[in-house]
Amino acid sequence: MKTAISTNAAPGAIGPYSQGVVAGHAVYVSGQLPIDPVTGQMPKTAAEQAHQCLTNIRAILEAANSSLADVVRVGIFMTDLAEFTAVNEVYSSFFSTPYPARATVQVAALPRGAKVEIEAAAVK
Repeated sequence: MKTAISTNAAPGAIGPYSQGVVAGHAVYVSGQLPIDPVTGQMPKTAAEQAHQCLTNIRAILEAANSSLADVVRVGIFMTDLAEFTAVNEVYSSFFSTPYPARATVQVAALPRGAKVEIEAAAVK
């Protein structure tokens, strides 16, 4: 059985998908663009975008009665890995040991011209 997660504290889906899904004891958060749910705007730098992505993920996890402390895996998509260090600094301010398993990949482009998109999986 699965249940969709929906919260106004994170931007709504821009396509046919849920912000997140709870399946059993797992929470899967869709890739989050760095869109401020209040203003609809995106920050300019990759570091600021990573911060907004992770803020959105935290809001979705909280809506599912989970938290960043429960995250077991993260996927980071970036349009320029030259920004990796700046994004990593922001990332480390959201997580503590034991850190989630993670993959970071460079992609040709992201929706709406974003520089960063982040997805996560957590336990409840």
